[in-house]
Amino acid sequence: MTTFAPDSLALNRKLPLWYQVSQSLRASILGRRPHDPLRLPTEDALAEHYGVSVLTMRQALKELEAEGLISRHRRRGTFIEPSARRGSPVRLLGSVDTIVAQQSGERTAVLGHGPVPVPADLAEYFPDIDEAVAYRRLRCDEESGEPTNWAENLVRPELAERIDLADLARWPMTKVLRDAVGVRISRITDTVEARLADPETARLLQVPLLSPILHYTGVTYDETGRAVDVARIRYRGDRFSFTVTLETETETETETETETETETETETEAD
Repeated sequence: MTTFAPDSLALNRKLPLWYQVSQSLRASILGRRPHDPLRLPTEDALAEHYGVSVLTMRQALKELEAEGLISRHRRRGTFIEPSARRGSPVRLLGSVDTIVAQQSGERTAVLGHGPVPVPADLAEYFPDIDEAVAYRRLRCDEESGEPTNWAENLVRPELAERIDLADLARWPMTKVLRDAVGVRISRITDTVEARLADPETARLLQVPLLSPILHYTGVTYDETGRAVDVARIRYRGDRFSFTVTLETETETETETETETETETETETEAD
């Protein structure tokens, strides 16, 4: 019987090996493709794959079994639970309206806001100011109440003066800036990368420390080419995948559209 092939892992000897292995295998399981096999390799094969002892591998599998991601059957082997969630894809489809619509079905709580120094790694977007206004929000699934992501937006002070917190509890920052503040948005650039959950992210999203998360950075520009908002959003790695759709238009006798969709394991939004 064909078995599932997990991703490889470069182990950090300063962290518990069983924990690193369990989180790596967890990410592989949640990011699997629909046609991938459900049967996992044997304990011995997995231990060799990750370069750990069988005892370490056994502890990692026990953790995943406790989460309900796998089931273990004597003489039959270890299997991925078909119900293990891949998560909802976050789609970046190239329009502000689509980005605004992305937030439907989520409940948002404003955690706080106030002036902060512009971080050194974001200074290139705000070369003319030393201080911006930060807004922190936590989003939860509307039905289950489970945290899905938390966002921090840095906004120019003159625009922040016109932002109503009640609007931020209902709408994403993109919509607030465009529809409530009146910013004429020209473009949004997106960067997505995989990271490990820091203590604050682990606490807010209710995930284990150092578990995989999707880290998104979105920079919103106005019609003059000036950055007006930088959003940094942390998504639960077990709830989201990243989907990009590229559209091309060819003018013939009738206009047709070709849509190409690419989906990766890493698990975003422009807000």
